[in-house]
Amino acid sequence: MSHILVVEDETIIRSALRRLLERHHYQVSEAGSVHEAVERFSLDSFDLIVSDLRLPGEPGTELIRKAPNTPVLIMTSYASLRSAVDSMKLGAVDYIAKPFDHDEMLQAVARIIEDASQRRNQPAAEPASNEPTSEGSVKSGKELGIIGSCAAMQTLFKRISKVAPTDSTVLIQGESGTGKELVARALHENSKRAKAPLISVNCAAIPETLIESELFGHEKGAFTGATAGRTGLVEAADGGTLFLDEIGELPLEAQARLLRVLQEGEIRRVGSVQSNKVDVRLVAATHRDLKTLARQGLFREDLYYRLNVIELRLPPLRERGDDVMLIAEALLARAARNMNMEGLHFGKEAADAIRRYSWPGNVRELENAIERAAILCDDAEISTDLLGIELDLEHERASQAANALETMRHPDSPSQEPTEDLSLEDYFQHFVLEHQEHMTETELANKLGISRKCLWERRQRLGIPRKKTASS
Repeated sequence: MSHILVVEDETIIRSALRRLLERHHYQVSEAGSVHEAVERFSLDSFDLIVSDLRLPGEPGTELIRKAPNTPVLIMTSYASLRSAVDSMKLGAVDYIAKPFDHDEMLQAVARIIEDASQRRNQPAAEPASNEPTSEGSVKSGKELGIIGSCAAMQTLFKRISKVAPTDSTVLIQGESGTGKELVARALHENSKRAKAPLISVNCAAIPETLIESELFGHEKGAFTGATAGRTGLVEAADGGTLFLDEIGELPLEAQARLLRVLQEGEIRRVGSVQSNKVDVRLVAATHRDLKTLARQGLFREDLYYRLNVIELRLPPLRERGDDVMLIAEALLARAARNMNMEGLHFGKEAADAIRRYSWPGNVRELENAIERAAILCDDAEISTDLLGIELDLEHERASQAANALETMRHPDSPSQEPTEDLSLEDYFQHFVLEHQEHMTETELANKLGISRKCLWERRQRLGIPRKKTASS
């Protein structure tokens, strides 16, 4: 079981963080200041230290110097973002803004502990290097921190190795949950900017009214409530990499400011008449078709072409073949380490179900399913029911849907096998579009062998609106 030290002077926050981590099977110790942490504990005995930046006495960054062999995650408010970036330059492994999302904290903790464990187990003959990849040298997925052996992922690894040492802007395309942030991190860590900060921003998570202030900063008095000047996230990434996830959600006004960053290498804070020079490499990601959005006037066309210098495509998990089991085994091993459970393994039927399920939520859905199964299991074997996936949604359903479609077209002819080049989504879309005018949602779901809820979810994912009919 991993042992974490939480250093936070606010009792309520400290207790809440301790309960959150303990619920996820971490051993937690507490301290209210750097002095108390040093007096009470041997700092090198912990797997991770999570510390507030502002503490009574010495700041939390002092723990970086006092515990050189233990990763330190700094908690900070947005108002002190510049200090957080400075702390990363001092050696903090990462920072997280308060108030933090529970899932965000748990993901950061799991990633940092996993990375530290891998570094400890790395052979001395293969030290980690921050030097850019030399021309012609291709790093493996393991070296890049990404699991994958299928042809599409091997092509991706080659492109990352070529692109990472440059300062070119990169656009990462892929469905939600495919691991776009892992690709952005690999690009940063294998670039000449690796020792500078990587600032990650989810554009969809920031309210539209605040996005310009968050990205570009603001001056005191720029708007109601702006009681002090503030450094924006673009400026905080100066010298490093700025990763803008879900950039398709960025408002048009903010797009214009971002275009200036790319064209001129400068920003102007909200409410300021002066511009500041910045040196950032931009990596953007989206699950949306930006070219189509640009044609519709929903995304600036000039910004799209500025972003699309180098495009990297992440395939969905359902197209990665045997990769799904490689990832599942790695996630299960990590869950077992975090929960101090030995011998966890998938049963034969569970492994078969993992291979057959299409994982619409991709790696994120797989990770959640495995974590849930590891928590609920009573012995070392993970069974199918613990994964919480509906097995009849996959190959059997594809056949059912194809046969149902054929039967509806030719009721007197025998059922035919589905053509192999049609996916489950093709069957679903064809069947629904052809029969939704004269069938209720319940009848459609029954014919497809799925629940009404699953029918609705797939409509949403594939963009098929429900037809309003008298019978439905």
